[in-house]
Amino acid sequence: MTRGVVNVAVLASRGGSNLQALMDKLHVDPGSPVNIAVVVSDRERAGALDRARAGEIPTAVVRPADHATREGFDDAIGAHLADHDVELVVLAGFLRILQAPFVAQYAGRIINTHNALLPSFPGMYAVRDALAYGAKVTGATVHYVDETVDGGRIIAQRAVPVLPDDSVEALSARVQQAEHTLLPIAVDTIARDILDGRAESDRP
Repeated sequence: MTRGVVNVAVLASRGGSNLQALMDKLHVDPGSPVNIAVVVSDRERAGALDRARAGEIPTAVVRPADHATREGFDDAIGAHLADHDVELVVLAGFLRILQAPFVAQYAGRIINTHNALLPSFPGMYAVRDALAYGAKVTGATVHYVDETVDGGRIIAQRAVPVLPDDSVEALSARVQQAEHTLLPIAVDTIARDILDGRAESDRP
């Protein structure tokens, strides 16, 4: 563990645009304590892995099919995190539900992005559900992960208006832009809190 730096793991299953937003933030803010120490995916061809490699960030692939149980899958992810001294876990489009022991291990240090204004529209199809419901406003949420689905304590939110002619694709793109704004700020803030906690523990 490097003093003054917080090692972060990003778990992603898809293209990695939220990872890219984090990387871009660090590029323009070299004073941030955030260090993306490893990017882990459950899919070998996830675009997030390509983005990480382009940024010279270590990567790992943990396939569910290679593990007999969900807990075994989580343990394999945890081993990679331990190898990189990870203190903060960021789920950025990660399409697997982590089990209670893993969540408990990183309690207060594992966060997720969600494409709705929680507690409204939890689950995989939040944008579709918001449109079907007739919502006039939806948005993006960054929240702590607990043992419930999208039920952890909210860290930050940003509203996104629903336009009369919106499609799932158009609304999803605008919500994603809100996520790209929220997530880097949340990660930086939590990392600084972790550093403050270290400083407190070092005091006599």
